[in-house]
Amino acid sequence: MKIALIGYGKMGRLISKLAGDSGHGIVVTVSESHAGLSADELAETLRAADVAIDFTAADAVRRNVEACMIAGIPIVVGTTGWNSQKDEIERLVNDSGGSLVYGANFSIGVNLFFKIAEYSAELFAKFPEYEVFIEEQHHSQKKDAPSGTALKLKELVKKHIDAEFEIPATRAGNIPGTHRVGFDAAADQILLTHTARNREGFARGAIMAAEWIKTRKGFFEFSDVMEEIIKG
Repeated sequence: MKIALIGYGKMGRLISKLAGDSGHGIVVTVSESHAGLSADELAETLRAADVAIDFTAADAVRRNVEACMIAGIPIVVGTTGWNSQKDEIERLVNDSGGSLVYGANFSIGVNLFFKIAEYSAELFAKFPEYEVFIEEQHHSQKKDAPSGTALKLKELVKKHIDAEFEIPATRAGNIPGTHRVGFDAAADQILLTHTARNREGFARGAIMAAEWIKTRKGFFEFSDVMEEIIKG
């Protein structure tokens, strides 16, 4: 599979390494030097690839998706913080007959954690003495707070528990990412925690999503990829 990397920061460099280990090739690398290109200009650069993986910034996602649609290649969007543009970008993808997969978090472990958290919320919803809370921590360079992962956890929990709560977000040092979902009562507390040891899980998930989306059309969430794998 020929991959175009859009963004060559920490995640882009790690994906480049792991893609090679998996037998894939990086044929295009889009860096900050391409920031001034229009969607049409960027599309010309991307045509050599089978699929693109985007880990850039929220304000660049719209242009990057449009460029991939013009180039006729699927895109995996690992960038977060663009939820306000989601409806517009979904229309763009569907109107173009293209394909995109996005996720609040591409870590396989985190996506299994999503399922555990939602099932737990469904159980605890039957016991009103328990109050739910969510906490998260990330490295100091992460811009969005709360993180997309934390907001996704809240969305899943609120399917079953109708309660308003804030999500405390810590930004410090080099923390790769820690998320907690807790259920607290006078008698006890149940705490579910996911802690990322490094960024490798995110990179492997993005490559897996690229392999999956390559032959599909439509607008998907990474949970769709995971669901298909879980069901076998």
